[in-house]
Amino acid sequence: MPSFSWRAWPALVLLLFHSVAAEESSLLEGWHEVWLFRFLVNVLGYSTIIIPGYLLISYFKRTNYLETGSGICYPVIKTCVFGSEAKTGLLDDVSVAPRNEGDSGSSVRQILKLIFCAAGLQVSYLTWGVLQERVMTRSYGATTPEEEGERFKDSQFLVFMNRILALTVSGLWCTLFKQPRHGAPMYKYSFASLSNIMSSWCQYEALKYISFPTQVLAKASKVIPVMLMGKIVSHKSYEYWEYFTAVLISVGVSMFLLSSTPSKHPSTVTTFSGVIILIGYIVFDSFTSNWQDNLFKYKMSSVQMMFGVNLFSCLFTVGSLLEQGAFFDSLAFMTRHSEFAFHAVLLSVCSACGQLFIFYTINQFGAAVFTIIMTLRQAIAILLSCFLYGHAVTIVGGFGVAVVFLALFLRVYARSRMKAGRRSAQPLAQKV
Repeated sequence: MPSFSWRAWPALVLLLFHSVAAEESSLLEGWHEVWLFRFLVNVLGYSTIIIPGYLLISYFKRTNYLETGSGICYPVIKTCVFGSEAKTGLLDDVSVAPRNEGDSGSSVRQILKLIFCAAGLQVSYLTWGVLQERVMTRSYGATTPEEEGERFKDSQFLVFMNRILALTVSGLWCTLFKQPRHGAPMYKYSFASLSNIMSSWCQYEALKYISFPTQVLAKASKVIPVMLMGKIVSHKSYEYWEYFTAVLISVGVSMFLLSSTPSKHPSTVTTFSGVIILIGYIVFDSFTSNWQDNLFKYKMSSVQMMFGVNLFSCLFTVGSLLEQGAFFDSLAFMTRHSEFAFHAVLLSVCSACGQLFIFYTINQFGAAVFTIIMTLRQAIAILLSCFLYGHAVTIVGGFGVAVVFLALFLRVYARSRMKAGRRSAQPLAQKV
């Protein structure tokens, strides 16, 4: 009996070790499935690049490197930290050219430009939206309807795929075609880049918790945070009708969200998670468009803006992916599923084309007009998603959608009337 006990001890210890290891493994896997954990891990990865960069920029500014520095690295450091102007604040209006609002062009030419921008944005992002829902909500590799297949889970890799192609396209464009002399310090692009990749991550991640029509209509309400960010970042003022239409949009979105049936997402925690992620998307995206709007005060082209933002986006995302070990896992998923590889590349192409139209639209018409164009696109996206993927919309929800787009059309109408009034007042002022 004693000999049996001594022989059993190693087996018991080994069994205990395996059970503890299994519990730890399941705990880690459980944490990995929590979106907040993935979000914090991503932020930690970005901070390993942001913090050293901030310390270096502070050091170069504190030591007055622009006047005392020299050597091979001097042009690179000057471009990244100081730009072509030695003494400008973060968003100072001094020594920077104002954005071209198209006042010198004819009204017909401006209308044609607006139609071109709107059409390009619609085609690029409608295709992108349909593919986005397919990638994030459907499985790959299932040969029969009974098989579950394998789902792709890493939203950050899709963000990287989108940004690397956009960086390549904008880099080639800047090389082949003449661009304005670049004046903005390169590090200023990192602010828009960080908020852009965070908003894109939230956009992909939210589809795991809510339906695509819910996400699309919630995006329509970002006119409100865009206005708030405009007051904070750009010190803009708005008319009373802009606040009125913003409230109407909020009412319509609330009607749609509250009337949605919870059959596909019965969990309260899951629904709450989706709402929180959507709020994160709206906040980050509102900051991005207003920051880019301010950066255009420097004399730069939309392609230069695209290159600068995507350069930092690639740096942030690839660094975080490599630190987490997720980069090669995602590549392995692509090799296992050729259909996913095709969808990911097509997503990137649509995103790159869409970004060209985004920067050009913001450059020509500003962040508010761009937001209205993108919001109009949401109505078509909802119809497409309901048709392709069978999402149901209740009567109250449909009325909420109608209220949102009625508010948007009122917004466009009031803006056009206000501009017409200003144009008619200018000749009178000149006569006086």
